[in-house]
Amino acid sequence: MRCFLGAVSVFGPGLPGWAASRPILAGTQPWAMAEALPPAPAILAPGDRRRAGATTRFALAAASEATEAEPDRAALETFFASGNGDGAVVGGILDALHEAEGVVSPTQFHNSVHNAAAGYWHIAVGSTMPSVSLGGHDGAFAAGLLAAMGAVATRGRPVLLVAYDTPMTAPLSDVRTTAFPFATACLLRPAAEGAQAMLDLRYVAEPAPEPTPADALDALAPGNPAARALPLMRAVAACRAARIRLSLLPDAHLDLRVTPC
Repeated sequence: MRCFLGAVSVFGPGLPGWAASRPILAGTQPWAMAEALPPAPAILAPGDRRRAGATTRFALAAASEATEAEPDRAALETFFASGNGDGAVVGGILDALHEAEGVVSPTQFHNSVHNAAAGYWHIAVGSTMPSVSLGGHDGAFAAGLLAAMGAVATRGRPVLLVAYDTPMTAPLSDVRTTAFPFATACLLRPAAEGAQAMLDLRYVAEPAPEPTPADALDALAPGNPAARALPLMRAVAACRAARIRLSLLPDAHLDLRVTPC
């Protein structure tokens, strides 16, 4: 499948948004580890803003930045991909159920569903376009990219892909390690006009080769399912061609070729 990559965004450790992160991703400025804090979701109404958790805030920050120049955000079909969902909220609910009273906050309950971030986004922009929320464990970004590019190829219209994950709380974090928060978004289009890169995607029914990190920034990728997007972000930032293999399943991966426009 083929599509064209328009605007992108990224939020993670030492990566505070695309404009500030682009020279770092391109290798023209050094990267330094720094805490990633959930940006204020200005797109949300005050009531929704108070209810939104850190995971949703990261997802909406990425979605907002990638669509900043879009004249009609509500017209975009969306794909939200997360390996964990909101792990902190799920952990909080399990803790509450473990108590004698067993009382779960209604706000926690409605934030616990896997499409919470997508719901907040579509409410914020007033969209009734189709939306898919995907899991996929460590292959969540690959699953989201496969689904989103499939939508562009079959329907011939732009779509927004958002991938995001945040650390889980103990004891879940003992069995599902996510080292840091990370969120990214890609605006995918069927035509080349205004695009940063052309993406060609092929499904390969065999395990992905194990990548060798070139530097400390590359080494971030295994620490968060959404951070598997880093090789794509780095290629786009540097305006260079790249061949990227994204693990999807233990016995399958995606072969992604990036060509600068």
